[in-house]
Amino acid sequence: MTEQRIILLTGCSSGIGAHCARALQTDGWRVFATVRREEDLGPLEADGIEALLMDYTRPETISSVVATLRERTGNRIDALFNNGAYGQPGAVEDLTTEVLREQFETNFFGWHELTRQVIPLMRRQGHGRIVNCSSILGLIPYRFRGAYTASKFALEGLTITLRMELQDSGIHVSLIEPGPIATRFTANALAKIREHIDLEGSAHAAEYRRQLRRLDGSGPISKHKLGPEAVYDVLKLALNVKNPRPHYLVTIPAKQGVLLKRLLPANLFYRLMRRLD
Repeated sequence: MTEQRIILLTGCSSGIGAHCARALQTDGWRVFATVRREEDLGPLEADGIEALLMDYTRPETISSVVATLRERTGNRIDALFNNGAYGQPGAVEDLTTEVLREQFETNFFGWHELTRQVIPLMRRQGHGRIVNCSSILGLIPYRFRGAYTASKFALEGLTITLRMELQDSGIHVSLIEPGPIATRFTANALAKIREHIDLEGSAHAAEYRRQLRRLDGSGPISKHKLGPEAVYDVLKLALNVKNPRPHYLVTIPAKQGVLLKRLLPANLFYRLMRRLD
């Protein structure tokens, strides 16, 4: 009988993480899914998923999750899907260093710490898959998303370097780079911009008013926005194919953006990006 494969996913209270955790469970994986709030454990556990509390900004919770996984599985893990993140909107000049640091603690340093603790298990067993859910904004900059863009640019560089270093280890590393996906991401971003940015005192006050309309749903909605199942489709490839690709783009805008960046002169491309809402 084939041994049940084991995966650890993060950011599973809603959106991409919640969908992928349940889909993997249906596909026969033994799923460990992390959430930050206790109230989010129950719905996952009700579906037979082993739900655990973890916050990327609290290293002790990362160590606790890895210790629990090792105890329950006998030191086995076949795959890690780093997914939990948030977006901090705001013009670069309006971001305090502390706010930028907070963005990196969740979107970058926490991912690195969890990955470092999982790799020794994968090395010991001689195989594994690490998939990081980045963003098209890890490849292409976007106005008023500097903090999130910077964290994802950093993640792209670190992940591809890790992929190169693990090439002969049996551990495969990939990035998923979604464009617009229908999740709670926008609602969380709206809360963060209101919490950390002086919206009316900024030189960008008029632009922020437009940005808020986008974030609160009263402005135009992307017709190319897909559901989280689109991410799961490529996650399955990264987890199952013999030689997974380094990059998996999701949504038409993401694919178009990368193509235009390759084809257009830099000045023209950035002028084009400047005009996008």
